[in-house]
Amino acid sequence: MAISDKKLVQKHRITAQEIIKLSEEYKGLSDEDLSNKTDLFVKQLQNNEVSLSDLIVPAFATAREAARRVLGLEAYEVQLVGALVLFEGDVAEMKTGEGKTLTGLMAAYICALEKKGVHIVTVNEYLSKRDSEINGKVFNFLKLSVGLNARKLTKQQKREAYSADITYTTNSELGFDYLRDNMAKTMGDKVQRGLNFTIIDEADSILIDESRTPLIIAGGRQNRNPQYKAADAFVKTLKRTNDVDIDIETKQVSLTSEGVIKAEKMFSVGSLFDIKNTELYHIILNALKARFVFKNGIEYVVKNGEIVLVDSFTGRLMEGRSYSDGLQQALQAKENLEIENETSTMATITYQNLFRLYNKLSGMTGTAKTEEEEFVKIYNMRVVKIPTNKPIIRNDQPDYMFSNKNAKLKALIKEIKVLHELGQPILIGTTSVESSEVVANHLRSNNLKFEMLNAKNHEREADIIEKAGHQKSITVATNMAGRGTDIKLGSGVKELGGLAVFGVERNESRRIDNQLRGRAGRQGDPGFSRFYVSMEDELMMRFGADRIKKMFNKLGDDYIKSKMLTRAVTNAQKKVEGSNFDQRKNILDYDNVLAQHREAMYSRRDLILTTNNIEDIIKKMQYTAAFDITNIFSEKVQDEMYVNYERLIKGINGKVVIPNSVKIEDINEKERNEIAKIVSEKMFEFYKVKNSDLKPEVQNDIARKIILQSFDNFWTKHIDEASKLRSGIYLRSYAQTNPLHAYVEEAAALYKNMQVNIAHDVVIKLATVTIKQVTKPQNDSEQDLMIYKQKG
Repeated sequence: MAISDKKLVQKHRITAQEIIKLSEEYKGLSDEDLSNKTDLFVKQLQNNEVSLSDLIVPAFATAREAARRVLGLEAYEVQLVGALVLFEGDVAEMKTGEGKTLTGLMAAYICALEKKGVHIVTVNEYLSKRDSEINGKVFNFLKLSVGLNARKLTKQQKREAYSADITYTTNSELGFDYLRDNMAKTMGDKVQRGLNFTIIDEADSILIDESRTPLIIAGGRQNRNPQYKAADAFVKTLKRTNDVDIDIETKQVSLTSEGVIKAEKMFSVGSLFDIKNTELYHIILNALKARFVFKNGIEYVVKNGEIVLVDSFTGRLMEGRSYSDGLQQALQAKENLEIENETSTMATITYQNLFRLYNKLSGMTGTAKTEEEEFVKIYNMRVVKIPTNKPIIRNDQPDYMFSNKNAKLKALIKEIKVLHELGQPILIGTTSVESSEVVANHLRSNNLKFEMLNAKNHEREADIIEKAGHQKSITVATNMAGRGTDIKLGSGVKELGGLAVFGVERNESRRIDNQLRGRAGRQGDPGFSRFYVSMEDELMMRFGADRIKKMFNKLGDDYIKSKMLTRAVTNAQKKVEGSNFDQRKNILDYDNVLAQHREAMYSRRDLILTTNNIEDIIKKMQYTAAFDITNIFSEKVQDEMYVNYERLIKGINGKVVIPNSVKIEDINEKERNEIAKIVSEKMFEFYKVKNSDLKPEVQNDIARKIILQSFDNFWTKHIDEASKLRSGIYLRSYAQTNPLHAYVEEAAALYKNMQVNIAHDVVIKLATVTIKQVTKPQNDSEQDLMIYKQKG
């Protein structure tokens, strides 16, 4: 039976008290004696005198005292409890202003003593830089090195950052570095040194909200621009009522039978669902999504002639990110922008599978309890609610519920005017750029001055947030105001009731609503929050109960304040959260298949890079190719397959083996594995004779490069084939087949086929590559410059 939060917190409180008891003793230590504790702990661990768990009390007491001396901050008991939760590999839910930065510092310190590396992951580079500079002073005082990983660093700078005891990085840069490392041509090109322990700040944002978005490294371009323009022109002729089927709850869109007939007529195809029309159907589906599901100002904005994605949970622009699988091109066609050529995926991973590679994973956030089931099932992490240092006295009011948006906004402005007249600072939270601009127009028309913080105006974010708690300030913000920010109250604001927070509509997730409420009432401050909801809000249109909608039709401009109705909204959110969890779980089930392939390929790739004996790998590949050759040159005789020896010998003679080195009597009447063994040995002989004039190390270097090239080329093709297989696999459900089971089996067959193709490619290249040695007498180190090419 799982231990309750209350019991877990109580257990950690006892440990925290032991740590606090040491405070007087540690205050009496000199700076040198305190910093030398690190050397002592490291030595004890390396000599196996103690385990990391044995050091919890003295190590935490050391970090706590160092933070007091260097930063002037003394960790409260609840911060120690939070750090102990992180040490155990769980998620600490800590409210805004409760000192997550100091909490993470203590957990990072003790885990860094193992000298295997600790990664502290943040949602943006500003937070990484800020925290690395503040906490870095403490870590440096305690003789630990600190690295800051950023997008613009060189490989050498990244390598130095990752080799530090504690590395600050963003989630996206960490993921891209992992993928790039597994595309490196030599081990020396890699920058990471393994994934040991990580603390993820805003864990719910990274591990839940962003988990559906894969990280992709792309290369190679293909031009299908005319098809995207044609598909866009086609969907613009469709009638929403007759030709298109839109599932409001899941935001999925497809053609009705009438729409399919129109598509077949427009594109002159017999059946849209014929396998040869898979690509056309995929492009039409993207055009439908772009036209009927994705909205400018919500999922994306157009900036400087480009589609820029908007993070739906924070409202921030995601510069440099784009939709994959042709959706970006569909949006460009919709907005009449220049259509970029598509790229093929060379490497990809989701955050779900990236972070599960760590030996130990932990996280901090202000809001995660509502998603605990997902954290447990996907990441094997509990979510532990850490009590606040001071009681929360914020006044969270029930929702005001209206029949329509106009009535809602009129009432909101009326309440804002009253509070603004008193001088109380106000934060208005919206769910999208579009919604924030609607609110802004209402404020302007009522002569209310305000600051706007959304994806179109985020450059001044720090300045706007700093003043948001001052008297008479009004701030309109998308969800971006809810991450990594701390609104401090100005002079005299506490006496006015603190910060007043209004939500213009409920978000899909209760967590995001809780984040908005959490902007007020930090560290025991007063505060106030209320949500204004209408039956025309997207959430209520998608998930609101019909009986409630009917009740509001007679309401006019009036509102209802009811805990029962607020519960109804919460239930609608639970439905969305459940639906989103199911989607993420479904994505993970499919991605796990590719993850197994990826880990196996990356492991083999590392072996190719590091092995001193590349010839063993060559021999295994030659055997794989030789065994497949026995299948290629087989014929069916009376329902039995037999190897055609003559055709087999003719097929390989002088091409991959020395001419006439394999004779019929050598392989006649032998089992396939025996034939493969004989042929593969002759392949190796041919390879050695052909390159006999080269130095062994040069020969091995060339072979290593050829094998890596084949690995990378066929892995890129495999990702593409698996993606195409996955995009159409759901159709199997119509034939009463489980799509996931079908995907697992067919993806496994693709993977096996890829291994055989790699082996063939390597064997042919090793047999046909001509190597010419060029010497440069003036520099002995450059005597072995290779020029090699494949014949034909």
